[in-house]
Parts: sequence; structure tokens; C-alpha cells
Amino acid sequence: MPKRFLIPFTLVAGIFLFSLFVRPQQGEFARQPGAVYDSDKKGEPPMPAPRHDIFGIWEPAKTASDGVQATGPKAMPSDGKPQHELPYTPVGRKAFLANKPTFGVTEVPAAFTNDPVPGCDPQGFPRILLHNFRTSEIVQTANQVLILYEFNRKWRVIWTDGRQLPKDPANPRWTPTDPPESRWWGYSVGKWADDYTFVVESNGFDERSWIDNVGRPHSGALHTIEQYHRADRDHLQISVTIDDPKMYTKPWVAMDKFSVRLQPPGFDISEMECVPSETAAYDKEFADPVGKGLGDKGK
Repeated sequence: MPKRFLIPFTLVAGIFLFSLFVRPQQGEFARQPGAVYDSDKKGEPPMPAPRHDIFGIWEPAKTASDGVQATGPKAMPSDGKPQHELPYTPVGRKAFLANKPTFGVTEVPAAFTNDPVPGCDPQGFPRILLHNFRTSEIVQTANQVLILYEFNRKWRVIWTDGRQLPKDPANPRWTPTDPPESRWWGYSVGKWADDYTFVVESNGFDERSWIDNVGRPHSGALHTIEQYHRADRDHLQISVTIDDPKMYTKPWVAMDKFSVRLQPPGFDISEMECVPSETAAYDKEFADPVGKGLGDKGK
């Protein structure tokens, strides 16, 4: 059973902000200036979706914070419920218990976390979708789809020129081409499954990243499958499946038809950066005093 601690409310509040890695330059639940949400357009009739088109600026359809998942992705949170228990292999469970997140069933105080992101290591993919998914812009070219993310101002390249994924002999569930050099964001290829559904497969991930905010692990054999379904003119539904035979006995769905809404062409994406000096200031103000007060209890 995970250890629990009673911590003063002011420190809990500080740990909460730290764990979401949102610095003072951005309000966690602030409405994006100029954003349009479904609640602004109640009862609107759906307009036809364009074919082979996911281009545009997209914001979570319900609210600005709908994609912020501190306790793990909506489809599979770390809440101790049996239906949300992942199909770990023995190696996967050991790796999960070795990670020390600040949320979820294995949470620890921020002073004791080994999460790589607070120190400004890249959170990588798929965590960019499963933890702190904000506004994103999708750009389509003749041979690529580019996704630009607000959080930490990152981007991904998805090749659409017919190339195959690099080969990873550790994962028997698929058969691409050459051994990859590991990357925080992996290698990605995509194609249209039908007129309105774009499917992306990725591999070659750096093992140091986490799948989500609650420390779900992955190995170098991680293979992700994303689906971007254009439901109508104004909505895109995003799904993500995790396939890692070293860590999990079977693939599992981490994001299930998460709805994002098309924003006006002139919509300005806010700046959100991981700033080491701000992390150091937070540690001095909140995390270090908590750690000293708890001693070894939080480890």
C-alpha cells in the first residue's frame, strides 16, 4: 500500500502547482483569450467535416483545463480502482514502483519526486497529450504533419511520405525497418485510414520519460497508436493506445476520443516554458522545507 502523509494546506497547494509544472506566467485554469468552447455555442448544429484535413489551431472543447490530467489520463487515471489497474508485466510493475510521482496511488511529496520534468527534461510523447495537453496547432504539408504544442513550446514531425517506422526487435507486434536512435518524441509516421481519420504510429522513444504524470513507465519497445478523427468542421477526437510488451501484457487505451475544438485562424497560442530558475525558486520556497520536515518518511 502507498504511504500517505498529512501536510499543511499551504504546502499541499504549493506541491499541487509544482506537480502540474505551471509557473506564475500562466494561470492554471485561466480562459485562453479569444478561445471558443462548446459551452459558448450551445445547441449549434454540426457542420460537415472537410476531407483529409486536420489543419488548424485546436483547444480542448470543454474548458482550457480539460486536458490537464494530474492523476493520469482520463481514460485510465491512477486512482486505485480495479478497472484502472494497468496490465503490468513483472518488469513493468517494478519500474512503476521505482518512479516517485507527486500524484496518483504512489504519490510522494514534491521534495522526494524523481519525475524528470520538474528539472526541465523534455516530457516527450505521449505525456504531452496525457498530462498537460493545452492548445495545439496542426500543420499539414505535402509529406509531413507537424503538431505544435503550447506546453513547453514543443513540436512533433509525423511523416506522411510512405516511409516505415524504424525496427525494434524487442516488440514482436509490428515489423518496421532500421534500429532507431532513441528520441524524447520518438519517430512518427501517419496515413489516412478514411476521409476523416488520420492514424499515427510512433516508436524509438527515450526510456527516461514517463507515459503520464503518475509515473507509468515505458521501455524502448514502446509503440503508440494515435487516431485523429474529424467528427465535424469544429471538432477533432483524439485517441491514444499504448503498446509496450516489456512493460504491459497487452495494449491499453490511454486517451479515448478526447474532443478538441477548432479555434479562429488568428488565435494566439500563449507561451508556456519550463524555466529552471523558477523551479529552483519553488524548491527553495516549498519543496525543500517539506522534505526537511518529513525527513525520510516521504521516500
